[in-house]
Amino acid sequence: MLELIGIVLLGVLVGIGASFSGLGGGFLMVPILLFLGYKAQQAVGTSFLAILIISFSALIAHNKLDNVNYKIGLLLGFGGIIGAQLGARIVGKCINFKF
Repeated sequence: MLELIGIVLLGVLVGIGASFSGLGGGFLMVPILLFLGYKAQQAVGTSFLAILIISFSALIAHNKLDNVNYKIGLLLGFGGIIGAQLGARIVGKCINFKF
Protein backbone atom coordinates (compact mmCIF):
# COMPACT_ATOMS: atom_id res chain seq x y z
CA MET A 1 0.00 0.00 0.00
CA LEU A 2 2.82 2.37 0.87
CA GLU A 3 4.45 1.70 -2.53
CA LEU A 4 1.22 2.65 -4.33
CA ILE A 5 0.96 5.89 -2.37
CA GLY A 6 4.59 6.68 -3.24
CA ILE A 7 3.96 6.08 -6.93
CA VAL A 8 0.90 8.35 -6.85
CA LEU A 9 2.93 11.08 -5.11
CA LEU A 10 5.66 10.72 -7.75
CA GLY A 11 2.93 11.09 -10.36
CA VAL A 12 1.81 14.32 -8.69
CA LEU A 13 5.35 15.68 -8.84
CA VAL A 14 5.75 14.64 -12.47
CA GLY A 15 2.38 16.21 -13.32
CA ILE A 16 3.46 19.50 -11.76
CA GLY A 17 6.80 19.39 -13.60
CA ALA A 18 5.11 18.54 -16.88
CA SER A 19 2.54 21.28 -16.49
CA PHE A 20 5.19 23.89 -15.73
CA SER A 21 7.65 22.85 -18.42
CA GLY A 22 5.45 21.51 -21.20
CA LEU A 23 7.85 18.60 -21.64
CA GLY A 24 5.22 15.95 -20.99
CA GLY A 25 6.81 14.39 -17.93
CA GLY A 26 8.71 11.60 -19.67
CA PHE A 27 12.01 13.25 -18.82
CA LEU A 28 11.14 12.60 -15.17
CA MET A 29 8.98 9.48 -15.38
CA VAL A 30 11.38 7.19 -17.27
CA PRO A 31 14.35 7.71 -14.92
CA ILE A 32 12.07 7.18 -11.91
CA LEU A 33 10.74 3.93 -13.35
CA LEU A 34 14.27 2.77 -14.21
CA PHE A 35 15.30 3.52 -10.63
CA LEU A 36 12.34 1.44 -9.41
CA GLY A 37 13.68 -1.52 -11.41
CA TYR A 38 11.58 -1.50 -14.59
CA LYS A 39 13.24 -2.57 -17.84
CA ALA A 40 13.91 0.36 -20.19
CA GLN A 41 11.26 -0.62 -22.74
CA GLN A 42 8.66 -1.14 -20.01
CA ALA A 43 9.59 2.18 -18.38
CA VAL A 44 9.09 4.00 -21.69
CA GLY A 45 5.76 2.32 -22.44
CA THR A 46 4.45 2.86 -18.90
CA SER A 47 5.62 6.45 -19.02
CA PHE A 48 3.64 7.06 -22.21
CA LEU A 49 0.45 5.84 -20.56
CA ALA A 50 1.05 8.11 -17.57
CA ILE A 51 1.89 11.03 -19.88
CA LEU A 52 -1.35 10.48 -21.81
CA ILE A 53 -3.36 10.84 -18.62
CA ILE A 54 -1.29 13.79 -17.34
CA SER A 55 -1.46 15.54 -20.72
CA PHE A 56 -5.23 15.16 -20.96
CA SER A 57 -5.62 16.70 -17.52
CA ALA A 58 -3.27 19.56 -18.42
CA LEU A 59 -5.18 20.12 -21.67
CA ILE A 60 -8.41 20.57 -19.72
CA ALA A 61 -6.75 23.07 -17.36
CA HIS A 62 -5.07 25.06 -20.15
CA ASN A 63 -8.27 25.03 -22.20
CA LYS A 64 -10.10 26.72 -19.31
CA LEU A 65 -7.41 29.41 -19.42
CA ASP A 66 -7.79 29.74 -23.23
CA ASN A 67 -4.19 28.68 -23.77
CA VAL A 68 -4.77 26.04 -26.46
CA ASN A 69 -4.31 26.47 -30.22
CA TYR A 70 -6.18 23.40 -31.43
CA LYS A 71 -5.16 23.67 -35.09
CA ILE A 72 -1.43 23.71 -34.35
CA GLY A 73 -1.81 21.12 -31.58
CA LEU A 74 -3.65 18.70 -33.86
CA LEU A 75 -1.13 19.14 -36.68
CA LEU A 76 1.75 18.54 -34.26
CA GLY A 77 -0.12 15.56 -32.85
CA PHE A 78 -0.64 13.93 -36.22
CA GLY A 79 3.04 14.38 -37.04
CA GLY A 80 3.87 12.98 -33.61
CA ILE A 81 1.79 9.87 -34.28
CA ILE A 82 3.91 9.12 -37.33
CA GLY A 83 7.14 9.85 -35.46
CA ALA A 84 6.13 7.72 -32.48
CA GLN A 85 5.37 4.73 -34.68
CA LEU A 86 8.68 5.08 -36.51
CA GLY A 87 10.60 5.63 -33.27
CA ALA A 88 9.13 2.56 -31.56
CA ARG A 89 10.07 0.40 -34.52
CA ILE A 90 13.60 1.82 -34.70
CA VAL A 91 14.14 1.22 -30.98
CA GLY A 92 12.80 -2.31 -31.38
CA LYS A 93 15.41 -3.02 -34.04
CA CYS A 94 18.25 -1.36 -32.10
CA ILE A 95 17.71 -3.28 -28.86
CA ASN A 96 19.47 -6.35 -30.23
CA PHE A 97 22.14 -4.31 -32.03
CA LYS A 98 25.70 -5.28 -31.04
CA PHE A 99 28.69 -2.99 -31.44
